Amino acid sequence: MIRILAVLFSLAFSLSAQAASEAAAPIEALDQGLLSVMHAGKSTPFGQRFATLSPVVQHAFDLETILETSVGPRWKSFTPDQQQALQAEFLRFTVASYVSNFSSFDGEKFTIDPDTRAVGAEQVVATHIIPASGDPARIDYVMRQGSNGWQAVDVLLDGSISRVAVQRSDFRSLLSGGPDALVASLRKKVSDLSGGASVP
Repeated sequence: MIRILAVLFSLAFSLSAQAASEAAAPIEALDQGLLSVMHAGKSTPFGQRFATLSPVVQHAFDLETILETSVGPRWKSFTPDQQQALQAEFLRFTVASYVSNFSSFDGEKFTIDPDTRAVGAEQVVATHIIPASGDPARIDYVMRQGSNGWQAVDVLLDGSISRVAVQRSDFRSLLSGGPDALVASLRKKVSDLSGGASVP
């Protein structure tokens, strides 16, 4: 009996470790992508850095779920065309935000904690951005397994501030003008982030 329990415990630990490794893999790829565009720097056209990072972001994040959660219950009242327009602009906004915020390299390092934290069926991957000098920044990714594998459905700044919750608050006032107002706002933000550069 003890041997059976030991085998079952070992199997459960192995499966848990495998899930943790698989959940962290998209974030490892994201960190490498961010380092790539940081090394490229502002001397590389914004559109080129955008094109480099876009597939990495789409692999790491479940942007459809993030957008739907950020919009809230009103999402289901939008027409398919309105939903599609929002999804396209939200993707461009998300990628442009990363390109703009990670636009230069000054000796930063990215680390990922070896152990993830299970929250129900989700896994929380804890990461740190360590500058050459100064305090590191903590960013946690809430990962959920879906049809496209493990993807982030929320980002926790300093381990606790939900990016989705912040977006939900931001979107609430904009949606008083309907989905078209949110599309227009996201489009303007992309233009501001890119300095008016053309992005895919």
